[in-house]
Amino acid sequence: MANAFYGQSGGPAAVFNSTAVAVIETAREYPGIFDRVYVGRNGILGALHENLIDITDESAESLNALAHTPGAAFGSCRHKLQNPNVEHDEYQRLIDVFQAHDIRFFFYNGGGDSQDTTRKIAHAAELVGYDLTCIGIPKTIDNNLPATDCCPGFGSAAKYVAVSALEASFDVASMHQTSTKVFVMEVMGRQNGWIAAASALACDERGLGPDIVLVPEIAFEREKFLEKVKQVVAKKGFCVVVTAEGIRDSDGNYLSVVETQDAFGHGQLGGVAPRLVEDIKTAFNYKCHWSVCDYLQRAARHIASQTDIDQARAVGKAAVEYAVKGLQSVMPAIVRTQSVPYQWHIEPVHISQVVGGEKNMPRQYMSKDGFRLTQAGRDYFAPLIAGEAYPPYEAGLPHYSSHRFRLVERKLPEYFGGTTQRRIAEPV
Repeated sequence: MANAFYGQSGGPAAVFNSTAVAVIETAREYPGIFDRVYVGRNGILGALHENLIDITDESAESLNALAHTPGAAFGSCRHKLQNPNVEHDEYQRLIDVFQAHDIRFFFYNGGGDSQDTTRKIAHAAELVGYDLTCIGIPKTIDNNLPATDCCPGFGSAAKYVAVSALEASFDVASMHQTSTKVFVMEVMGRQNGWIAAASALACDERGLGPDIVLVPEIAFEREKFLEKVKQVVAKKGFCVVVTAEGIRDSDGNYLSVVETQDAFGHGQLGGVAPRLVEDIKTAFNYKCHWSVCDYLQRAARHIASQTDIDQARAVGKAAVEYAVKGLQSVMPAIVRTQSVPYQWHIEPVHISQVVGGEKNMPRQYMSKDGFRLTQAGRDYFAPLIAGEAYPPYEAGLPHYSSHRFRLVERKLPEYFGGTTQRRIAEPV
């Protein structure tokens, strides 16, 4: 028997903890293989600093409460590991911690950068002959991981923005004759329009839902956009716009970007909604309002998609089962076999198929003018927001868990990091 490490990485999602619980519960089904299950506090930083939580004996009641709680219960991070062939300091430390706690299974849950972390650790362990099974587990509300039909976290974010766009359109419709005529809602999506496009599921024959959807995959043309706004207002009296934060002009320039970057070099986006409102006001003098969903769209566990929860649990369970079978450097991917009725299953894909790429939304999901969702797009998105899985309520609010996990006793000296290049470890 040996021990396992599980870590959460990147931006949280409404179903993040559902995957964590599935990993823990499935590992318990193999007592002859897994002794203890350790969780890193703040992802890979928990391994580097030996901040480990022993979650093995957590009660079923506690895990059930954890599963319907939003955020990352154990803490997440954005930490970029260097090339294991060049920078050895962090990898030496990781191997030391794994050896000290007899960790032979590594599960890392996150998006593309997190899968890259899994790949690098597997490579580092291989370089020194340390027996470590590494499995990546998908999660990202951006829905942009290659080799998987969709990503846990996305379905619930999509459901939130579709519901929000629908409800906002009722609000604007109520007051447009004497007040707001245009409402612009900004959602996440740095390079891809998956979340923005999903909001169009709210469109129906009553003229509700977003009238215009803007996605990064289609170049933004200001005059074309303004003309469309004018046409919609003339026809129905008001216009609802949903835009991805990362829309770009024909030269590939973001309409709005903050000059800051995270550890992986991703620019911070935001502020495109007020920019669009300013253009609309200047052109037509319409009264406008705007909103930025920001963290709300990924934190909304109160309206999570049942499909999303089912898939989040399925990838966690499959990850452990792959490790038991001896698979290495794979990620459980969601495979769609049919849209209507929706059918799917899980298959392993090698992490090399996931790292370094992004899955853009197919052009055929959007109409010829680039502003509306096609039937093909609706067929793709609709099953992913299906079903409700409300958390328990108390005093009128969702009753979310607030766990206080105790760290295991450290066996190694405190780690302060550094840039010293040296051998990762002696071969074992």
